[in-house]
Amino acid sequence: MCGIVGYVGMQSAQDVVVAGLKRLEYRGYDSAGVAVLADGGLAAAKKAGKLVNLEKELGDRPLPAGRTGIGHTRWATHGAPTDANAHPHLDNAGRVAVVHNGIIENFAALRRELTGRGHALESETDTEVVGHLLAEAFSAGGDLADAMRQVCRRLEGAFTLVAVHADQPDVVVGARRNSPLVVGVGQDEWFLASDVAAFIAHTRSAIELGQDQVVELSPEGVTVTGFDGEPADVREYHVDWDASAAEKGGYASFMLKEIADQPQAVADTLLGRVDGEGSLTLDEVRIPDAELREVDKVVIVACGTAFHAGMIAKYAIEHWTRLPCETELASEFRYRDPILDQRTLVVAISQSGETMDTLMALRHAREQGAKVLAICNTNGSTIPRESDAVLYTHAGPEVAVASTKAFLTQLVACYLVALYLGQVRGTKWGDEIRTVVRQLSAISAEVESVLSTMEPVRELARSLAHHDTVLFVGRHVGYPVALEGALKLKELAYMHAEGFAAGELKHGPIALIEEGLPVVVIVPSPRGRSVLHDKIVSNIQEIRARGALTIVVAEEGDEAVLPYADHLITVPATPTLLQPLVATVPLQVFACELATARGNEVDQPRNLAKSVTVE
Repeated sequence: MCGIVGYVGMQSAQDVVVAGLKRLEYRGYDSAGVAVLADGGLAAAKKAGKLVNLEKELGDRPLPAGRTGIGHTRWATHGAPTDANAHPHLDNAGRVAVVHNGIIENFAALRRELTGRGHALESETDTEVVGHLLAEAFSAGGDLADAMRQVCRRLEGAFTLVAVHADQPDVVVGARRNSPLVVGVGQDEWFLASDVAAFIAHTRSAIELGQDQVVELSPEGVTVTGFDGEPADVREYHVDWDASAAEKGGYASFMLKEIADQPQAVADTLLGRVDGEGSLTLDEVRIPDAELREVDKVVIVACGTAFHAGMIAKYAIEHWTRLPCETELASEFRYRDPILDQRTLVVAISQSGETMDTLMALRHAREQGAKVLAICNTNGSTIPRESDAVLYTHAGPEVAVASTKAFLTQLVACYLVALYLGQVRGTKWGDEIRTVVRQLSAISAEVESVLSTMEPVRELARSLAHHDTVLFVGRHVGYPVALEGALKLKELAYMHAEGFAAGELKHGPIALIEEGLPVVVIVPSPRGRSVLHDKIVSNIQEIRARGALTIVVAEEGDEAVLPYADHLITVPATPTLLQPLVATVPLQVFACELATARGNEVDQPRNLAKSVTVE
């Protein structure tokens, strides 16, 4: 979603803010702007389009030098991506500037109220009303933090707000409700941002802001209160990755780097999860074992790629724990009146920890008395804070909008949760758990092996760049892999791509098969579930008999598929339930290369944002 940066310190605020916005470009945006306090006044610049447009504007018409400022990259919700709708938004006197992430649901009523009092609003956005309300509240007495608290109590919706006022030239104030905002604490300088990536080049000391809190940055330090003005407790933490981790590292795109990061990310997610005796020790899972033994149903809620990880987790949880498991799209979950109680464990999966649909689903689950366990990659984000337990994936920053290493590490975390439930509930013996953990530990090297053999996949992708449609089919855990492969192609190549359960082909989708149509088939191991393997080989024959181009992802040494594969992509032999960890990787490479061949921007696909913080 939108990127936000605020700064108070001794450096050039414009330089710090623009550099921070550059580090947040991965979030997806369509305009950018900056405001600086200097010489007793406030100066702002904003431009539609990429950040380079703003930089050109600042080069042609520099802002006055100042040491306090805010900036924003906007992803349009209310109003088209124009200069006028870009942030920051100012009041009519030009004394207040505000930037905003989220949606203010009651902005129309507030806008009518303001225009009735003579305010002239110049944009189509919901954000602009906040600048005018802040100006009114400030002029009535108090300071900017007081004004922010008053205004926030009137707002409905999800929002992060950061504002400055020309009458307080060394103060930046922020507020958050259901949308991310983090404080960076440096040496005689302070930062506000929607992601620590914005200030990681300056400091790795951060403060986690809670729900409905207002923060004030000034030369005296950081003050945090609730919307009611009462002092608030905050948690300081140390960011465990540095600025270089957010750079491309010599790769042409962040996505390529993050695909290459996956062996290490998988290994990092396993670190510290097993004690000296081989038992799982998930220290972040704070739900007592006695309560986990009482669980009689597991429900997984997630969106997009995380939902596909949840679909795979369902197979593992049911197989290893014998508990019934449902996988639900978070956006649909609370609207169907799900059956939940104190014996239900809800697993919420989110890379950012701020996915609004997933957050709303977990809140609904907790209202019904269910326990919630979050699987997340972002320390200090909202979903882990509002859950009963959390398992962090430790994938490090994922900058590309389309998830790759987040998906693999979510899978590893899901497997760990399933095994831990099996351990606590006694449905898996200790030696069985140790065997699976050893197999998981070997996956890192197997992913590395897959990555070393991807040049034929890249060549194949380039040769198919002119096609309009690619279909993906799979069985068992291969079905969610097929869905994920199709999603990556949609996200990156803007192609029609669909994933199907192979057994459903004859129930309709086979009508789509025609001469030359590329069809990717995920083949399960012949060693694990031979009946699944035999059936999907029959599916490949059906597809090929109708003239389609068969692209087969199969285990090394699987000779049964050779007569029917126009293109064979081999992956290391793995247990059936773990195969998605290796089978997904070629599909990521395939989508990335095909999109690049079509001239697309793979790190920032059109219309998409990294962290979807509105429903």
